Amino acid sequence: MTAPDSDLTIDPEALRRRAEKALRTARDRTHTLTTCVDEPDLTAQHSPLMSPLVWDLAHIGNQEEQWLLRAVGGRDALRPEIDSIYDAFEHPRAERPALPLLAPAEARGYVHEVRGRVLDILERIELRGAPLVDAGFAFGMIAQHEQQHDETMLITHQLRRGPAALTAPPPPGAADGEALPEEVLIPGGPFTMGTSAEPWALDNERPAHHRLVPAFHIDTTPVTNGAYERFIADGGYTERRWWTADGWAYIQEHGLAAPLFWRREGGQWLRRRFGVTEPVPPEEPVVHVSWYEADAYARWAGRRLPTEQEWEKAARHDPESGRSRRYPWGDEDPTPEHANLGQRHLRPAAAGSYPRGASPLGVRQLIGDVWEWTSSDFLPYPGFRAFPYREYSEVFFGPSHKVLRGGSFAVDEVACRGTFRNWDLPVRRQIFSGFRTARDAS
Repeated sequence: MTAPDSDLTIDPEALRRRAEKALRTARDRTHTLTTCVDEPDLTAQHSPLMSPLVWDLAHIGNQEEQWLLRAVGGRDALRPEIDSIYDAFEHPRAERPALPLLAPAEARGYVHEVRGRVLDILERIELRGAPLVDAGFAFGMIAQHEQQHDETMLITHQLRRGPAALTAPPPPGAADGEALPEEVLIPGGPFTMGTSAEPWALDNERPAHHRLVPAFHIDTTPVTNGAYERFIADGGYTERRWWTADGWAYIQEHGLAAPLFWRREGGQWLRRRFGVTEPVPPEEPVVHVSWYEADAYARWAGRRLPTEQEWEKAARHDPESGRSRRYPWGDEDPTPEHANLGQRHLRPAAAGSYPRGASPLGVRQLIGDVWEWTSSDFLPYPGFRAFPYREYSEVFFGPSHKVLRGGSFAVDEVACRGTFRNWDLPVRRQIFSGFRTARDAS
């Protein structure tokens, strides 16, 4: 097995501190998500689409034990008897409540013990010389894994019924949002897609390769609730012509007429958001829509969803230098001025927010706020190599899953970058998904 290409020139102590910070940041968030509700809420299954919160908690610890204690550290297994219980491929989510799960107190003790031993390994191990440890890859992989499950647990919190358990301040408003152009022209030509140098990039982001993308226009911001309301009012859910055959069959079967968590009452649209019912804010990006709904809206608007290549070119390509950046704003890590990430806010920011996070051509909010559906199937890049296990990406390749890009307010920066690829089934609505549209330049 060959390690991913990595930048091994990073100072080893700085890399060690970076890995420790990423692990601690993820654990602090996990603690928040699993201590804000009582034990019955931790052990309940709030939706057949999701695991009990306590399953996610122990699964986080079990993955950390398997990869960092055993594979990297060479330590004996702490709890080998639970490996099967917390194997996500062996047990679908709907079956997990019936498994002999660790109780909340036992799960907390387990993840705490694993973490203590992992930090000891991190202090002692040389972060180079083997595929899993080059540039601290395995530590970054596990930090990303925990943050991805933290986002999954936040989805579970959104699905649970009952009073609000989480709070956060509102995101900043868009001072110049109304003055922005509706779309931006992205010139045609080649660009570098993917990466071969980002130390913690996952296998499906690799390798870097050239793509030739014709010129296209893309929305300056994600599609808003207000725009989506106009789609609904114009018969968007009742006109067969806007939908693919599968999409039309799906909304008919399930009686869908609006995004998930929306309801019509007293002449206005309301939404339920983390235990609070409130009017739908027209200026925010629409969230909790499936690929089918995003695609139907784009058709209704006389446009289309961008391809994955178009999305990444809009987000990373600098036409002046010809290079691809790590993020729309440059190569530096995200700050609260760049993007709405890390659960700092429990909602998307108004369309047009974060001007400091804009791309070179002025496209905004490509990182954070809402995951953005693309038209593309989830497929490997030329030269793809599964690493360190097939089940992370390879088993999902094919036409069944659509690619989402950009992250959401629920994503931590360690699991979000210009090359990061997410994927899901086109029916999924519980995820923090929105979209923007595009059109050919001609």
